[in-house]
Amino acid sequence: MYNIKIAQSVEKKLNKIGKKDKERIIEKIDSLASIPRPEDCKKLQGRQSPPLYRIRSGKYRVIYAIQDQALIILILDVGHRKDIYKN
Repeated sequence: MYNIKIAQSVEKKLNKIGKKDKERIIEKIDSLASIPRPEDCKKLQGRQSPPLYRIRSGKYRVIYAIQDQALIILILDVGHRKDIYKN
């Protein structure tokens, strides 16, 4: 089992999301503990080290990194699909 660590900025973003969507997102994040690379995850393109992954939850996206040696999943960003990839 992987440990999940959520960035403080992500917690703030989650608090601004509606209750139903928030519950669905948290459920998806929790499922990463047992399966860090589910079938619907996508490895993001670019020069990231470590590589970043994305999972979908309705209209929202969760961006995360996996540290296999330490068994840690870092949740780096959560947001609506139209805004998540903008800097």
